[in-house]
Amino acid sequence: MSVQAFTDYLTLEKKYSAHTCLAYQKDIQEFEAFCKEEFNLKDVAGADYSLIRSWIVALLEKKVTNRTVNRKIASLKAFYKFLVKTGQLQQNPLARHKALKTPKKVEVPFSEKEMELLLKEIAFEPGFEGTRDKLIVELFYTTGMRRSELIELKLADLDMNRNTIKVLGKRNKERLIPLLNPTRELLSQYLEERNNLEVIKNNQHVFLTAAGKKIYATLVYRIINSCLGQVSTKVKKSPHVLRHTFATHLLNKGADLNSVKELLGHASLASTQVYTHSSIAELQKVHARSHPRNK
Repeated sequence: MSVQAFTDYLTLEKKYSAHTCLAYQKDIQEFEAFCKEEFNLKDVAGADYSLIRSWIVALLEKKVTNRTVNRKIASLKAFYKFLVKTGQLQQNPLARHKALKTPKKVEVPFSEKEMELLLKEIAFEPGFEGTRDKLIVELFYTTGMRRSELIELKLADLDMNRNTIKVLGKRNKERLIPLLNPTRELLSQYLEERNNLEVIKNNQHVFLTAAGKKIYATLVYRIINSCLGQVSTKVKKSPHVLRHTFATHLLNKGADLNSVKELLGHASLASTQVYTHSSIAELQKVHARSHPRNK
């Protein structure tokens, strides 16, 4: 059974990103290696649930977290579902599998005060890189876009007349995100400095390194981590936490959940609702302040 056929299916039909497809592939290949080494089974299509449970036990004995085990099993379950769909297997051995319990993951967003300090008080280096770094922070906080979406932004995606950015999200779904005036002004300044780079060489990506190449994921993470480290002692300082902060601050100010869902590019409200837990504290304050029973 070809794992490559499965990854082709994920890429071409499901429109998953290259990063996601590679993760699926690695998980399945890891299971294949386990089956071959422990049970001398070369074709994982012949694996039953008891064998899969043996893999789960082996992973847990290696101190792999429940969350990671669940991800690996989800990859395997999707692979077997593909084999059933294409007539290569009669039944999915993981059809009735229940995921391992995991602690609820709560990400603490940055406060409005922390964000104000970051955008107004932190002194970014003058010149191209300083302007770029400040714009990256600004865009994450005011648009809620994903790191991969920011990296892949192209000049053609910017509509400065309408104050919008076109973003290509998961599964190649496009969405328009409005630009706030301060963000638009900073973007205009950055584009001017970007165009003065002599090393651009017709690169159409918005965000570039000083060498004129497309910016990359680890650099974006380092920029965000470094900037946030100057205003916050929170352990997690990543682009995703800024996306979380964007959603939480909108909801705290009374934004409609459906509107936030559209801005984030979520397929369903269930994905957006994970951001509402941080708004409960704000709701409790409003409730306590406003309800007659609390007087």
